[in-house]
Amino acid sequence: MEIKYIYLSKEGMNQMKMLADFDKEGFKKEVITNVKTLFRKPIEEATPQQVFQAVSYAVKDDIIDRWIATHKEYEKKNVKTVYYLSMEFLMGRALGNNLINLTYYDAVKEALDELGFDLNFIEDQEPDAALGNGGLGRLAACFLDSLATLGYPAYGCGIRYKYGMFKQGIKDGYQVEMPDDWLKDGNPFEVKRSEYAVEVKFGGYVRVENKNGRNYFIQEGYQSVRAVPYDLPVIGYGNNVVNTLRIWDAEAIQEFCLDSFDKGEYEKAVEQQNLAKTIVEVLYPNDNHYAGKELRLRQQYFFISASVQRAILKFKELNKDIHKLPEKVTFQMNDTHPTVAVAELMRILMDEEGLEWDDAWDITTRTCAYTNHTIMAEALEKWPIELFSRLLPRIYQIVEEINRRFVLKIQEMYPGNQDKVKNMAVLYDGQVKMAHLAIAGSYSVNGVAALHTKILEERELKDFYEMRPEQFNNKTNGITQRRFLLHANPLLANWITDKIGDEWITNLSHLKKLKVYVNDEKCQHEFMNIKYQNKIRLAKYIKEHNNVDVDPRSIFDVQVKRLHEYKRQLLNILHVMHLYNRLKTEPEFDMYPRTFIFGAKASAGYKRAKLIIKLINSVADVVNNDASIEGKIKVVFIENYRVSNAEIIFAAADVSEQISTASREASGTGNMKFMLNGAPTLGTMDGANVEIVEEVGIENAFIFGLSAEEVMKYEREGGYNPMDIYNNNQAVRRVLTQLIDGTYAKDDPDRFRDLYDSLTKEDVYFILKDFDSYAEAQQKVNEAYQDEKGWAKMAMLNTACAGKFSSDRTIEEYAKEIWKLKKVKVSLDK
Repeated sequence: MEIKYIYLSKEGMNQMKMLADFDKEGFKKEVITNVKTLFRKPIEEATPQQVFQAVSYAVKDDIIDRWIATHKEYEKKNVKTVYYLSMEFLMGRALGNNLINLTYYDAVKEALDELGFDLNFIEDQEPDAALGNGGLGRLAACFLDSLATLGYPAYGCGIRYKYGMFKQGIKDGYQVEMPDDWLKDGNPFEVKRSEYAVEVKFGGYVRVENKNGRNYFIQEGYQSVRAVPYDLPVIGYGNNVVNTLRIWDAEAIQEFCLDSFDKGEYEKAVEQQNLAKTIVEVLYPNDNHYAGKELRLRQQYFFISASVQRAILKFKELNKDIHKLPEKVTFQMNDTHPTVAVAELMRILMDEEGLEWDDAWDITTRTCAYTNHTIMAEALEKWPIELFSRLLPRIYQIVEEINRRFVLKIQEMYPGNQDKVKNMAVLYDGQVKMAHLAIAGSYSVNGVAALHTKILEERELKDFYEMRPEQFNNKTNGITQRRFLLHANPLLANWITDKIGDEWITNLSHLKKLKVYVNDEKCQHEFMNIKYQNKIRLAKYIKEHNNVDVDPRSIFDVQVKRLHEYKRQLLNILHVMHLYNRLKTEPEFDMYPRTFIFGAKASAGYKRAKLIIKLINSVADVVNNDASIEGKIKVVFIENYRVSNAEIIFAAADVSEQISTASREASGTGNMKFMLNGAPTLGTMDGANVEIVEEVGIENAFIFGLSAEEVMKYEREGGYNPMDIYNNNQAVRRVLTQLIDGTYAKDDPDRFRDLYDSLTKEDVYFILKDFDSYAEAQQKVNEAYQDEKGWAKMAMLNTACAGKFSSDRTIEEYAKEIWKLKKVKVSLDK
């Protein structure tokens, strides 16, 4: 494929644009050849999966040149690089995204048409890379896309999970977990880098050896695995930059012990191989038992040790003085999972580079930075000291010393204040507190939305903030418009480009130019027609996968996200039950037809979350099959919610349900994807909803419920009793009674007893407290939607005001304010 460059003048600015002078015939030949060499058959006999592989290898061929050129440029300039350390990278499908960022999408579509294939169908052959669970992993993927598009040197570092989390099925309304074997046909875009393999050690003991008056610490009697990196390209939009997502696989140091096998010790012969396999088998093993906890800690140390070791080796290829590490490297720890990086970097600097503690600590605390993604204490990881010290003996020694020195510092600043020690120590009450380790060992701690950061500073991490306020900052999350608009919603993307040009693809703030069209009736009609076409597309998907007929003219009211009680899918379905009751008992009640769409995975060990999924499906069974309500309500649970079906869902949504208990959601990014695609927010003032409302105006959203301050006051002082609402609110009492009277579980009236008890006895997420306010907001949606012009204007304003929520903006802030990175331009040698 031949690449040409030209200069375009746009809005008075000269910028170099890469345009693909796409060699269509050459590409077609390459696809045909790939089918022949990979599968030993002519293209006419190829399966769709084989065509997908052949197309991907043809595209990869072109990516490789840019990938090599990018890293040559980085090495030539000896640039500072960020290593984004994350247990999750929810990348979604690669082929379509890669084509878009190469600016080839339409050209490849045309070439495949001529070969008799539909690119959309070929894209559907690719499984979603099962490397994540929810928002944390999707955010990491958006960040990598933005880093490459902005030209910042970066690696994403994670684990090459064989099975990912799980593939969700729904059987009799219940979630069932199936292995998600996403690698069964191979991953055409990955490159195995065996030459960069490193050893990672677990267990054993630490022997101390004194030489020339200095102690040396040597780990012995350990088990170890070989960490082998697989690199995936992360392509910048139209700029030749290709960064790397490096995911680590585990292999046995000795794959097979022939000696043991010959003695008949068959299990021992493959013992090492099994240890390695287990580490990378599955994302986030169920850790509500000891073995699961140990495996999870093993996974965390495995990929952190491998990533940090490799980063140091790479640094030393170009730099002689290890003291310069903070000038060339930043380790950004994405939540608490990777925070063992602080201690691992200390280990390498002292035990392998020979530095004294003070030197090593100075380097570490100028190299590590920490992003906090939660304010819920149970999500801030803590490990039993017994487990941590047994599995990571040398790391534990280092953590002990970090803690000893940190506690001395606390006592020096706050003499006699034992509460401060209790609240801040890294080791306390038999546990290693990973968030505290991260804060003690980092130069930057950031929250991910303005409200979230404020709560961290004033409540959850208040003691740390008071000790070192300059360490704290906010970086409101963002999403990549290239996947969630350009790829996910081509009809809207083309309409926007027709109206304002294509600069929005790399500078989303240009969307504000759409504001001049929001009162134009012709534009309103065009915009809502695009929404209708996307609703038809989703309705077809629902018919195919759920066998439910939904009316694309109804309001598509959507809540898709991880299933957790604080996200309050339960509030949503209780309200659906309430609307159904009204339709059945109030002949005068009139509502605009509404399709309630849910999508969510519940953690395998999270029983109550799984029961909520069963309730949603049980309500769907009753409501969808009741002809008397004339299709006014339909309920759909989309199974196996993931990036690829999310793209279809966001584009089709009319209403964005963001209804978490105020103060519980750190940020949210689904709220931004809905907004970008023209769906107003129905939500609480929580997380990034606050900033969405600031951008679009409260009159263009539907806000309800307790404020964060009110929730925290109740939690602090008490004063809320859910039984008061149960006793005094007839609608609530009726809905709750239906949980236990067999209305939705004729075969087992007690099926939803746990949900009933959780709401009437504790209601820690204030579902009943917010119920009336939520119902009122929903009624406002019902009325507003029937004003066609008013709704069109509101939907258009949501898209027009979404500019702030690009991950490009977020990454610019990280790069300038935390990482101090410089942009690099990459050109291909002709």
